Amino acid sequence: MRQDVSGWSVRWDPERASQLKAEGAWADKTIADYAEAMMASDPDRVLVIERERAFTVRMLYTEAQRLARALVQRGYRPGDTVSFQLPNWYETVVISLAATMAGLVVHPLVPIYRDLEVGFMLGDSRSRLIFIPGSFRNFDYKDMMRRLGPRLPRPVDVVVLRDDRDEFIGYEGLLAEADPATPLPGADPDAVKIIMYTSGTTGRAKGVLHSHNSLQAENRMRLTHLSLTPRDVMFNPSPVTHVTGALYSLCLPFTVGVTTVMLDKWDAPLALDMMRRRKVDGIVAATIFLQGLVDEAKRQGESLPHLRFFLCGGAQVPPDLVREAAPVFPNCIPSRIYGSTEVPCITAGVNSRSMIEQGATTDGEIWLAEARIVDPQSGAPVEAGQEGEILARAPQMFLGYARTEDNADAFDPDGFFRMGDLGRIAEGRFVTVTGRKKDLIIRAGENISPKEIEDILFNHPAIEDIAIVAMPDERTGEAACAFVIPREGQKVDLQTLKSYLVEAGTAMQKIPERVEIVTEFPRTSVGKVRKDVLRTVIRDKLQAEAAR
Repeated sequence: MRQDVSGWSVRWDPERASQLKAEGAWADKTIADYAEAMMASDPDRVLVIERERAFTVRMLYTEAQRLARALVQRGYRPGDTVSFQLPNWYETVVISLAATMAGLVVHPLVPIYRDLEVGFMLGDSRSRLIFIPGSFRNFDYKDMMRRLGPRLPRPVDVVVLRDDRDEFIGYEGLLAEADPATPLPGADPDAVKIIMYTSGTTGRAKGVLHSHNSLQAENRMRLTHLSLTPRDVMFNPSPVTHVTGALYSLCLPFTVGVTTVMLDKWDAPLALDMMRRRKVDGIVAATIFLQGLVDEAKRQGESLPHLRFFLCGGAQVPPDLVREAAPVFPNCIPSRIYGSTEVPCITAGVNSRSMIEQGATTDGEIWLAEARIVDPQSGAPVEAGQEGEILARAPQMFLGYARTEDNADAFDPDGFFRMGDLGRIAEGRFVTVTGRKKDLIIRAGENISPKEIEDILFNHPAIEDIAIVAMPDERTGEAACAFVIPREGQKVDLQTLKSYLVEAGTAMQKIPERVEIVTEFPRTSVGKVRKDVLRTVIRDKLQAEAAR
């Protein structure tokens, strides 16, 4: 462990750090270093596009310097945390760059979070300031901060963007405070750059700490696997407050020079039009965005001829969605990828249309990373091709959690991170995720992976969506309950599922014992089904039935 300038204790192996720098896996530069070089070589290059507004290197760099100086003048020091709860606006790029110039840690907060999550995360991250919109999607963020202010463990300054400031600091006014003579301390590339919180679907959310080096290492994967160049244009509908959005809007434009096109509110027709007009080359985003683009492209008869790749992850990706996307976008390589906030990606997808089936049925090729499959109970290695718990180690791996106690069981003795997922490795290089370790159904002592059954039932013509969770069972300990959203006009019951699974050759012990029909699933902000909520729903329902 090493004490960071931020005050957090981080996992640190000096020998491995030296090796990663010698290999070039860690560039040992910050985005401020890259931006300074771009200012000297190509200052008028358009680097960020927010809807119809284009921002050059010079515009972003100049505004970031002003913001950084204003923050330093107000007493913020290297290692202090500044938060932002903003949509995909260009100012997030400026804030991230300014924080690096000033040596500050950035803390992105998902815009859908409200008092409970925001209050906890501001306190846990030791934040001193938060940037907010006045309002967004009919929610008043100023009112929330008025409520939260007195309850926070320490004072937090509030800066309001694109709205009247009221009693808070206005963004434009803050910029106006900057004295051009104020020196900027900069940041050590090994220092903590960002703290991001896991979704917290089971218990308290955990603060994930990345350094400048670890976060930007992900970009090397894209450079080598997809041959990205500064001529490329990437579309980013993913929230910049998630690791995917942060990587491809806050980091990649500076480290690689690609142009990022940002969209703050998802609108499939608008997204398709922006991608067409901007001649977008690639996109890395969650399932909901791929499905929306495919549906809209089919409706319009649009093929997006410039689109070379769509890497899809963050939530379950049905294989048929990848297969469906391939003919709709004939020059594109659609593919699943796999990672987490802690290790943004350990796979790079696939990079050839001849491999689209692998892109649909696996979660991509391991690239510039190491992966192990071990027994989820004993931790012993499993035989090649067998299912087990996925462990990973990569240059883009985080430096540990903000609370040191959260690190206790997160790593194996060799420093591999326990991803919390089950899966297998095929051909020695393709990872296929088969489910979450915590989602395992232990039925009469036998492990059942819900995802394996969900993948089969996704193809049923009467099923729009399905999620299978464990429910208590007096005889077997646990049993499987299938929550089903039927297609319009269709009916689904237990016999429907049983017949389909038997026809597919599924073992009888894997067939769900109960079906619950619903109209929607509880989801996280990136579209993951909240199975913890569904488990609670069925448990409570069973208890109510038993009490009658």
